[in-house]
Amino acid sequence: MVAAKADWVPERQQIIWIDCNPQAGREMRDRHPFLVLSPRAFNERTSLVIGLPMTTAAYHASNPFAVVAGMAGGAKSGKTSFALCHQPKSFDWRVCDAAPHSMGNLADARFAEVCSVLNQIVQLG
Repeated sequence: MVAAKADWVPERQQIIWIDCNPQAGREMRDRHPFLVLSPRAFNERTSLVIGLPMTTAAYHASNPFAVVAGMAGGAKSGKTSFALCHQPKSFDWRVCDAAPHSMGNLADARFAEVCSVLNQIVQLG
């Protein structure tokens, strides 16, 4: 895990660590990578971050709402990481112990794909 600087604020398209607890039902629990969708100005002002949880669970390879984000590092090295477009969430990133993830920012083409899949679900544009 990468420690966040005191003045750090999550940025749109950045992958961060976030604690998903408390959770209910089939929601993710514990600390997971999280793809930030909301812009920095919103995140800084509200202390909220809107985004998508990420996982390396292999069964998501056939999930039409999961977008390949790249290869995971650390303990999950060599596994494919997926952004789960069907599970948008918001968290108070300051309370939920957010920190930058070593994956950095999602590539532009992958981020565009995530936004396209999410739009198929929520139909905003």
